[in-house]
Amino acid sequence: MTTAAFDGTLTRDWMHRFADSVYATEAELTALDQRVGDGDFGNNLTAGVRAAQRLLDAQGEGSGPSATLGFMATAFLDEIGGTSGPLFGLLFQALSRAASGDGLTAAGLAEGAEQGLAAIRRVGDAAPGDKTLVDALTPAAAALRASEGTPPGRALARAAEAAWQGVHDTAGLSARMGRASYLGERVTGIPDPGAVGVALFFASAAGPVHALAPYLPEAV
Repeated sequence: MTTAAFDGTLTRDWMHRFADSVYATEAELTALDQRVGDGDFGNNLTAGVRAAQRLLDAQGEGSGPSATLGFMATAFLDEIGGTSGPLFGLLFQALSRAASGDGLTAAGLAEGAEQGLAAIRRVGDAAPGDKTLVDALTPAAAALRASEGTPPGRALARAAEAAWQGVHDTAGLSARMGRASYLGERVTGIPDPGAVGVALFFASAAGPVHALAPYLPEAV
């Protein structure tokens, strides 16, 4: 992708590829969350993208990137339960607000990711190192900011690479938030499912992810 900005069509295609990634990896996400959480992350993420696709399909093909990401935010904030739905909704909401009249640029992606990260940290009270999705979103946002001025597809590829590294890093962390924090050393070696979801989102800009195994630590 060499375009200087994602228009509505490119943004919509990204969201549909994200949905495809979630559908393809739902069972793996569920199995991962059963080891460290409530076991509902895969189902919740699937419900979110399915609800978002209904909104996108009802709107038709003419939506710009801000509206498309706004529909994602609405679906996750208003229709999905659990902890993860609202947090992903805040990220989509911030990305929607960062889209300009020129479309979604690398600078806009960086701004949206940073604002989304700030909102998630404010609401969830999580910090880097707590073994949450923040550990993938923080390096992804930094990669986007470092890629400002490059085509958005290239910036998103760098964000995905950084997010997957963040996923690997969570495997070595002790959880300080959520149910996983009560499991102690039993969650060591297992990456955080929310962090995996963030990496899936950025990676799907280039194409759907059909399986998680190639992206996760070998011991998982």
